[in-house]
Amino acid sequence: MILSPKDRITTPQASIIVINYILGTGILTLPRVVSEQVKTPDIWLTVMLGGVIAIIEAIIIVKLSEKFPKKTFYQYSQEIVGKWGGKLLSLFFICNFLIGCGFHLRSLVEVTSYFLLEGTPNWAIIMPFMWVSLYLMWGGINPIARLFEIILPITVILFLIVVSLSLKLFEIDNLLPVLGSDILPVLKGIKSTTFALSGFEVMLFLVAFMNQPNKAKKAVLIGILIPLVLYVITVVIVIGALSVEVVETRTWPTLDLIRSFESTGLIFERFDSLVLVVWIMQMFTSFNIAHYFASLGLSQLFQKDIHPFMYGSIPIIYLIAMTPKNINDLFKLGDVADNNSLFLVSFLPLLLLIISKVKGVKYETNL
Repeated sequence: MILSPKDRITTPQASIIVINYILGTGILTLPRVVSEQVKTPDIWLTVMLGGVIAIIEAIIIVKLSEKFPKKTFYQYSQEIVGKWGGKLLSLFFICNFLIGCGFHLRSLVEVTSYFLLEGTPNWAIIMPFMWVSLYLMWGGINPIARLFEIILPITVILFLIVVSLSLKLFEIDNLLPVLGSDILPVLKGIKSTTFALSGFEVMLFLVAFMNQPNKAKKAVLIGILIPLVLYVITVVIVIGALSVEVVETRTWPTLDLIRSFESTGLIFERFDSLVLVVWIMQMFTSFNIAHYFASLGLSQLFQKDIHPFMYGSIPIIYLIAMTPKNINDLFKLGDVADNNSLFLVSFLPLLLLIISKVKGVKYETNL
């Protein structure tokens, strides 16, 4: 599939797509996941260090993609490691996107059925989201970017409002002492934090759609920094309000915090249902972009139109989403996607960049 000249996005839209893809289940589970590793109040330091590593990895990805500004990873990987090697790596990416789709959908089901639609069959929650995503993807990357531009400000504004209201439960003592157990516990959680910030790898494909691919570095830096700030705020508030010991025992600690307070005299006294509605939209964006790039990969791999692959991937995603039997199996599925991302984000782009330099692949100048 050759990209249409009309199917282009701006630099801010590229940033917004990266932000939306990063934000998802992470903001609900990150405090617990990192608490289990660090076991001290210094989680916020772990998140910041993980953010630095994510930025370094993202810059490497952008440098690789800048060599081929009008091609996606599915296309230029074959120029670097050969036809069959490139196809194998492309299949690995496609499979990881499909696993991510299943994980996002099933997470959506678990939270929705537990907090909002108790007793609703899983398929009745999954199918509407899959078909709405299909409808959105049909028009290409432009309508996706425009919808994301609407969803992101709503998410951020509501999140900041709820966080400010939860400050009444905040106790600074729950964050002290700083580095009381030395730096080693902080370092233990960096892997989990970096996983929570994964999603910037879409720049391997997104640069090909940008009007100004030379600004890809700016797009990805903004795309990482905004989720990083939101994540730091989240862990500080959640740990400060609930303490590390309590957070370790909660499945969705951020939601538990939101459900633990009321604000009388406002239009909404409880914000959990409202936050869940907005969070569901955020989860939809993560699923949608993963579904789109999985379909795009299959399209470019077999050099066929993308639309049949959009339909054809739906049963596969559904089966993946329905595979976990319980919440523990769901988190194991998430671990599989995270471990795959460790290779796809941390090692593969750097390796391909080195190979491309050794082979003398030149930067294209027709940006």
